[in-house]
Amino acid sequence: MARPADLELASVTKRYGDTTAVDSINLKIKAGTYCCLLGPSGCGKSSTLRMIAGHESVSDGDIVLGPEVVNTLPPAKRGTAMMFQSYALFPHLSARDNVAFPLRMKGMNKVDRSIRATEALKMVDMERYQARLPSQLSGGQQQRVALARALVTDPQILLLDEPLSALDPFLKVRVRAELKRFQRELGISFIHVTHSQEEAMALADLVIIMNNGRIEQAGAPRDIFNSPATEFVARFIGGHNIMPDEGRKISIRSDRLQISSGGHGTPAVVRDVEYQGIAVHVSLATETGVEMMAIVPERIFYSHPFEAGEAVKVHWDPADIHELAA
Repeated sequence: MARPADLELASVTKRYGDTTAVDSINLKIKAGTYCCLLGPSGCGKSSTLRMIAGHESVSDGDIVLGPEVVNTLPPAKRGTAMMFQSYALFPHLSARDNVAFPLRMKGMNKVDRSIRATEALKMVDMERYQARLPSQLSGGQQQRVALARALVTDPQILLLDEPLSALDPFLKVRVRAELKRFQRELGISFIHVTHSQEEAMALADLVIIMNNGRIEQAGAPRDIFNSPATEFVARFIGGHNIMPDEGRKISIRSDRLQISSGGHGTPAVVRDVEYQGIAVHVSLATETGVEMMAIVPERIFYSHPFEAGEAVKVHWDPADIHELAA
């Protein structure tokens, strides 16, 4: 079993011609961390992952894995393994032979690689399907084979590029739990690229939010949700209302807004009411045109329901105000 290793990106930049995809980012990921790189399309997260993997060259800066700068090392010699979005399984090879393929590339003999591949499939509960071709497996099963293939080389860090995007919503939740369990049991870092806030919040110890090739904020999911550093982070992570307040910009969580028919508060009009099961999402607009969202528990909302077009007052506890950076 490989020893888990710290990863550091020191002023790492990636340019494609005149375009800067990743702009001098600095990042430290402690060994044994589940890290999610999160951001909109084109923010630089996949380029960052591919540079760590060695599938893209670094234009400037250093990638340091453990004690070693790995910029010039080929992917197979970095101590990383990558699980691709498409799974990239060979259609003509069995599950076991797909998993054994990286070991074959390393020159391991047939008996040993077969044993190692079977062990890796057993770890992801796919041992009984080892003779099947990818076409005979479901999407979730193919993903487990791809995961076993990535783990069979005993990497220090596993890199995952949008690994859940092809799965249906119910399977996503189950596979999320499995990924987290594998990461804990293996004790190595998983670095997982996603554009899903929910995925990052559910999985990560460390969330890196990227925008225009730079890191907007890095921290634990709860810290980022409760204390977004910038307007971009507050809007991207969701669940926040952003508004001007006496010459500054503030955010207030949607679940902390309260709505009443009268009394004190900011005058607003209900724009829309959306039932979401355990909660009701109420869209509002103030007299000055600021759009807001209140998330109200179902029972509380239906004890005094509001309708679209109704004039209301919106209020909040001053302790729930979070000031954003300019």
